[in-house]
Amino acid sequence: MAKIFTPVRLRGVVTHGFGRGSKELGIPTANMDKTAVCSVASLSTGNNPALKNGVYYGFASVSGGPVFKAVTSVGWNPQYMNKEKSVEVHILHNFKDDFYGEELRFIFLGYIRDECAFTSVEALIERIHKDIEEGSNSLETMLEFRDDEFFR
Repeated sequence: MAKIFTPVRLRGVVTHGFGRGSKELGIPTANMDKTAVCSVASLSTGNNPALKNGVYYGFASVSGGPVFKAVTSVGWNPQYMNKEKSVEVHILHNFKDDFYGEELRFIFLGYIRDECAFTSVEALIERIHKDIEEGSNSLETMLEFRDDEFFR
């Protein structure tokens, strides 16, 4: 069950990641730059002192464009034993082109689960699809956040 909390806003520049989202998993992600990643530790949810590592849902916009539902992973990706923390946003929209170097804005609206390693890549993909469904369903009751001033 997803946990809802006070909205938290994050902006950053889209950078190249590890190349696994689209290629290996079939689930493209927009990776936020190191400045955005470092700032996550200081973002407060109102209920918690800072965002913890895990999977979240919210809304995202690229360079002031339309606002879409999104699911975001914050952390170290234990499945791959990353040495760098990342913020990877999966926007629930099919974009025609890449948008590296563009500004990405994301509003964290709820928490889905802790990050963890899985028994296989297939199990990870299955869980990501479940996260996407859970996040999308939860956001149906929060559509007013698409009009948040943060996206203007």
